Amino acid sequence: MADLSVLKQAVIAGDRTAALDLTSQALEAGTSPETVLKEALIAGMERVGALFEEGEYFIPEMLLAARAMHTAMDVLRPHFVAGGYQPVGKVVLGTVRGDLHDIGKNLVGMMLEGTGFEVIDLGSDVAPGRFVEALADSRAPLVGLSALLTTTLPAMAETVAAVREAGLTPTARVMIGGAPVTEAFAREIGADGYAPDASAAVSLARRLVNAP
Repeated sequence: MADLSVLKQAVIAGDRTAALDLTSQALEAGTSPETVLKEALIAGMERVGALFEEGEYFIPEMLLAARAMHTAMDVLRPHFVAGGYQPVGKVVLGTVRGDLHDIGKNLVGMMLEGTGFEVIDLGSDVAPGRFVEALADSRAPLVGLSALLTTTLPAMAETVAAVREAGLTPTARVMIGGAPVTEAFAREIGADGYAPDASAAVSLARRLVNAP
C-alpha cells in the first residue's frame, strides 16, 4: 500500500504536481479511492484548516492547498462514480444575485469537496429562484450563500426567504458568509449559520448536515 502521508503533505504544501502523481501511484498500488480521500486528502485539508486557525496559513496558502486537493480529486472522481461512493453530504453553493465575486466561494467549495462533500456550484450572480431550483433538484440538505458587496446583502436576505417560502426547510439548511456578512445579519435574515472564513465554513457545514 502506498505511503499516504507523503500525499497528505503534498496537499498541505499545495504541490499540485506531486498530488496528481502520488494519487495516481496510490491507486496503481491498489489503495482504494476512499482510503486515499480520507487518509490523505481529507486529513491534509483538515490540517490546512488547523494551520489557518493557528495563524500559520493565510488565504494564498489555503488556495494552493485546495487546488492541489482538487487536482487529486480529478483523478479519484471517476473511481467514486464507478464504485457508487456516497459523500458525507451535498451542498449547493453560489454567490448571490448582483455579485460577481467568487474567489471566497470557490475556496469554500474546494475545502468542502476536500473534506468529503459533494459540491454543486452555481457560480456567481445567482438568482434566488436558481438556488431553490438546485436545492429541489439535488435534494441537498445544505445551501451556502456568498456575498462580497454590501449592496448585495438584500439579495442574500431575499434568497434565504425564497428557500423558506419554497418549503425546503428545515430539511435544507442555509449558511452564509462573505466580507460584509456578520453573525448578527445571519440571525436577522433567518439563516441557520454564519462562517467568517473557509475553514469555519467546513466545520459549520458538518454541523448543519448532521443536525436533527
